[in-house]
Amino acid sequence: MQIWIPHEAGRELMGPLPAGAEVDVLARADDPFPGDPAGVEFWVPPFLSTGDAVRLAASMPNLKVVQLLSAGADAWAGRLAEGVLLCDARGVHDGHTAEWIVAAILSSLRRFDHYARAQADHRWSFAEVTPTDVLEGKRVLIVGAGSIGAATAARLAPFEVELTYAARTARPGVHGVDELPDLLPYADIVVLLVPLTAQTRGMVDAAFLAAMPDGSLLVNAARGPVVETGALLKELNSGRLWAAVDVTEPEPLPSDHPLWDAPNLLLTPHVAGTVRGLLTKAYRLVGEQLRSYAAGDPVTNQVHEGY
Repeated sequence: MQIWIPHEAGRELMGPLPAGAEVDVLARADDPFPGDPAGVEFWVPPFLSTGDAVRLAASMPNLKVVQLLSAGADAWAGRLAEGVLLCDARGVHDGHTAEWIVAAILSSLRRFDHYARAQADHRWSFAEVTPTDVLEGKRVLIVGAGSIGAATAARLAPFEVELTYAARTARPGVHGVDELPDLLPYADIVVLLVPLTAQTRGMVDAAFLAAMPDGSLLVNAARGPVVETGALLKELNSGRLWAAVDVTEPEPLPSDHPLWDAPNLLLTPHVAGTVRGLLTKAYRLVGEQLRSYAAGDPVTNQVHEGY
């Protein structure tokens, strides 16, 4: 069985390989192939792969499993040949992304962005933005109640916040997304953790943002196209809302894009999941999936309809 992975370190990090497994490394979609792609049966594409990598799957007629290193599968869903299993890295990025969310919320509320700019200017800025806001007691609405949502809630709970959840399907303790118009007016902080699908693309539009209270904070750790950029810019420029985003539309963000200069915005370049130790956790999952597949057992984290 031929396996392609994107990191040399993955050979060891995967753990014991099934009998007859042969591993080669394709680090980037535009690198020379390490062998004949027609023989590849199990493929781990480069992290955060987009269209170029997806198109390579067409040159792999014997491909059976695509195991992603990302939690999001929007670039791949619906674009693989029939019979190819698409699996995401659900669980790998839970803690990493939840930490970014908490850091982004605290940095926004306590105005660390302002103080960092003041530090660069050698300016003692004590009175410029004080008193700052606090996280304690805030009403937090988490939109997307999957494993990252649960990890985020666990890390926010010690701050004595009031947590509310919404997801595609309502269940005990979780509201349906159709209830968002009634939930948004009571949220001080809205955290987006939904996958990018046809249903979630542009879900955070002008009406969604207008329903958020004055001074509330939108946190996007999902995908850029979930939010209508123009609508967000309008609210930020008015000074009515705040936002912290790790993802944008478009992405990467062009140097002349107006988001760079928008007030009330903390922006990071899609780094929430890029941390030390990522490969160890990611390839542990890859190894488990590979051994399950080789043994004829079901693989986990299968993506259906973008989820």
